[in-house]
Amino acid sequence: MVALLSKMAGAAAVFFAAANAVAPKAGATQLEAKPVAKAPTLRGNANATAVEVPHALTATGITKAAKMPCNCVASDPSWIAPVRTVPRCVFIDLGAADGNSFNEFLSGKWGDVAKCPSVQWSAVLVEANPLFDTKLAAVAAQHPGKVTALSSTAAYMCEGSTSFFLDTKNTDKNFWGSSMSESHPDTEGGKTKVTVPTSNLNRILHEQTIPGDWVMVKMDIEGSEYDVLPCTAQAPAASLMDRLYLEQHTWLAHGLAGTTEAQMTAAKNTLRSRGVDIPAYFSNTL
Repeated sequence: MVALLSKMAGAAAVFFAAANAVAPKAGATQLEAKPVAKAPTLRGNANATAVEVPHALTATGITKAAKMPCNCVASDPSWIAPVRTVPRCVFIDLGAADGNSFNEFLSGKWGDVAKCPSVQWSAVLVEANPLFDTKLAAVAAQHPGKVTALSSTAAYMCEGSTSFFLDTKNTDKNFWGSSMSESHPDTEGGKTKVTVPTSNLNRILHEQTIPGDWVMVKMDIEGSEYDVLPCTAQAPAASLMDRLYLEQHTWLAHGLAGTTEAQMTAAKNTLRSRGVDIPAYFSNTL
């Protein structure tokens, strides 16, 4: 069973510790708990000129940038880090569906939230499928000041807009096959398509977390992980993550960027070297 420990100054313990867990981030402290005054917001100038970092495939000459909605943005000077000093758990759910994984987080499947730093938590729920807009809005309304719901928004490595293809047949699996890839077998050849904005994981990490937080990212984004992860591995904010629950869809390998399995493995190894624990993970629903 996963053992959970809060972050404290001078203690070599981490929240959601596991047999292969990494050491706590430098500077993690246990500070006086304070009430959350308002809902977290994703700040910064969306129209700013980004500092674009070449995707991992650029050097190989086989990048498929023409198919991507935008290129990797590892950092941007317009992004504004939080001013808070009280640490907490931060759950970032990429592929949040109707909030089912968030509910599991609250119920303790991901660890005892009572052992979060300062006994506080917040969550950012990102979901591209508009079917879940109303349900995610209800989740955010139930937890004012703690949950940011980015509905009808695709998790990605940059900010732009993208075609998103809907799974309309897997009702028993919460429409788990919706994807940015029209070749996903569950989207029936891209028959049902919507256009949605994209949200950059690197910006979420930069603007929603501080070094003392316990930061957990769940990434279940139906092939787009092959685009996102190599970019995040290059991002300064990547070291803010403690744990990454990654569902890797090998049957959708290469994503839109053409990432190879070797490059994906290298990205994960880079993240591990920066203190991110990446245990095996698979979900039976979206």
